[in-house]
Order: sequence, then structure tokens, then C-alpha cells
Amino acid sequence: MTSRERRLLDRPGRLAAIGGSVAVCVLSLSGALGISDTGSTATDAHPPGTARDGGATGDGAGASGASGASADRMAAGGQRPHPEGSRTPAQGTTLPARSGSGYRVVFDVSAQRVWLVNADNSVERTYLVSGSRYHNLANGTYQVTSHSRHATAYNSDETMRFMVRFARGRTSAIGFHSIPTRPDGTLVEARSSLGTPESDGCIRQWITDARALWGFAAVGTTVVVRT
Repeated sequence: MTSRERRLLDRPGRLAAIGGSVAVCVLSLSGALGISDTGSTATDAHPPGTARDGGATGDGAGASGASGASADRMAAGGQRPHPEGSRTPAQGTTLPARSGSGYRVVFDVSAQRVWLVNADNSVERTYLVSGSRYHNLANGTYQVTSHSRHATAYNSDETMRFMVRFARGRTSAIGFHSIPTRPDGTLVEARSSLGTPESDGCIRQWITDARALWGFAAVGTTVVVRT
């Protein structure tokens, strides 16, 4: 057999080898691109609702999304309304008309809501509170008279934090403060009930809101009460 005949007989074997090599390359390239025979693609290994660094995301991030003196600057689904304590009031919580002007605290008895208002009449913060069950505050303009970081209720049984006094009742001062705490450490009122009158005279606030008002309303700050 001549050398030319041998080369012709060997050509199919070389073609098969070349074809096999091409197939291997194609399969390798497909694997690198994440293509499988089922048509599925690679998925994110992180479960929904978690960040890539393991931290929480969404509504559960942080106590209220903020802390410290500004405490909750963030105010309470679709397009989420701004939470309570937000620098931008949620829909339906805009500052009431005829509630004074300038730097002040506004308490609307009917709405059971407080606004902290800057000198330019922009709202710094707004949130729900629980005022008195006895309608002991008349409409009008008052001034902050004193602060106490810790205070005791008239019955000497409950304690409050961040008391800011601005009026006088028949037997004691009236002010803004945190929800009172019993001797066993429990609160006398749940946060979810803020927005309804529950107190015996003062205005109860969630602790972060109480801290914010404490820092906002120095002695002499105007307090406007309206119903």
C-alpha cells in the first residue's frame, strides 16, 4: 500500500478526533456560562430578606431604623407610609391649621398627636401620644417650665423618663414624658394603644419620642394645645 493510500485511510480517524475535541470544548464553554441541560440558571445563595453581609433588610432593620437623640428619624405597605417619628409626616398627619407659628411643640388633643415644629414651620417630628382621660387641658399657648430626666407619678408607684412640664393641673404639674413603668419593670400602657387618651393627666410618649421632645423643647419653648 502506498503512503498516499495510507493517508487517505487515516483521514476519518483524524476527523473523528477533531470532532471529539470540538465537542469537549463546547461542553466546557457551556458549563462556564452556567448553561445546563435543564435550562436553569444559577440562583442567589442568599435567602430573601437578608443582606449579603448577613444583616437584616427591609422593615426589620434596626429598632426603628434610627437611634439616639434623634431617635427614630425615620415616624408608622404598596408605597409605605412614613413611620411614626419620621422627619416627614405620613399622609394625614400634616401640621394642623391655626396651631401657632415659629419654634414650638403642638399637641392636638382630638388627634392625640404631637408635632415638633422648627422656627421655619417645618415639621421636625410627629407621633401619636396618650393624653389625659379627663380633658384637663384648655386650648391655648403654654411654655415649658422645667425638665426632669426621671420623675415619679403622684401615687409614688410608677416612674417616668424625660419629663417636660408646661402646665399646671389641680394637684400637680402636667407634662410630656415616657410611658410610665411599674415597679416590676413593665409598662402601664402598650405602644399600640398610643393615639387614645389613657393617662391621669400628662401626655405619654414612646421612649424614643420622649427623648426627642426632651432634646427639642428647652425651658421656655412654646407649647400649643388645641382640640
